[in-house]
Amino acid sequence: MIATGLATQYQEDLPPVRPIVRAFHVHIGQCQRCGRRVQGRHPLQTSDALGAAAAQIGPRAAATAAVLHTQFGVPIGKVATLFQQHFGLTMTPSGIVHALHRAARQATPTYTALIETVRQSPMVVPDETGWRVGAQLQWLWVGATPRTTVYAIQPGRGFEQAAALLGADFAGVLVRDGWAPYRQFEQAAHQTCLAHLLRRCRELQTDHPRAPLPYRVQTVLQQALHLRDRHAAGTISAHGVAVARGQLQARLATVLDQPTMVPAVRRFATHLDREWPALFSFLYDPTIDATNWRAEQALRPAVVNRKVSGGNRTWLGAQTQQVLATLFRTSSQRQLDPLHILGDLLHDRVPRIATALFPT
Repeated sequence: MIATGLATQYQEDLPPVRPIVRAFHVHIGQCQRCGRRVQGRHPLQTSDALGAAAAQIGPRAAATAAVLHTQFGVPIGKVATLFQQHFGLTMTPSGIVHALHRAARQATPTYTALIETVRQSPMVVPDETGWRVGAQLQWLWVGATPRTTVYAIQPGRGFEQAAALLGADFAGVLVRDGWAPYRQFEQAAHQTCLAHLLRRCRELQTDHPRAPLPYRVQTVLQQALHLRDRHAAGTISAHGVAVARGQLQARLATVLDQPTMVPAVRRFATHLDREWPALFSFLYDPTIDATNWRAEQALRPAVVNRKVSGGNRTWLGAQTQQVLATLFRTSSQRQLDPLHILGDLLHDRVPRIATALFPT
């Protein structure tokens, strides 16, 4: 063989994982004044439990289990099997459940602070989907912004539940679908999701191909999105957008004034009349989304999780689900490590707000 050159190949792999076992020798004493029992605590401890509960799941193991189950939808039993077979950690499913509940308790102040952040945001994209708690139908709500996403599992799908998440006096911009309760936020500005309207246009064209209104509405909405893209690319000025916006609104008004004998098309025209103030808000303010894609994407992992687990067995589990899902989603949006954030929270004796998400 004659050597003709030298090439390099790279291979990335995982190192063998060996569990770390720490022994904390806890000093126990008694107050000489009040007689109260006191005990020390090492900064790496995650619990003060002793005796039969002295064996604890470490913070990084608990955080990893939470990510696998809550964020990726891996069943608790399979998480225990994975830790046993590949990490050498013996963890029972019930032990993992208790660790998840404790992680949620430690993250609750952070969850509350993130809800307040969303309520104060200039733009929020809400949505909801079905969820089950104890095999009973509930609703998983989401409120998404460019940097924060919060989840809430609630027993209804009305304005009361939306207000519990966003605040009844929310005064920012709501980018939402056509669900009627969202219109009850009277202090908010609104942008209805154009993707939902375009989907409805296509469905009506399939069901009623001779009705002209769906095609004409679709054309106007697509031109509005194209106008947005041109402005973002810098090929049309703000003044040009204002002129074109007025022309599109006039064209759409003319289309909606045309009578139709098809009941489904007439209902669609009525819906557009009702949504008229929220159709083109994104052409007045380029920072407003034209669709509710942020909320749709935020719900997608939860929908996958629902297909695997079927929801939560108890309301305690639902509370844990919403708190941890909020922490993980927001951490990803801000390009932070959720394992580090949750592991740091688990070290604290008293729950607090995560400083990584709310730096001083």
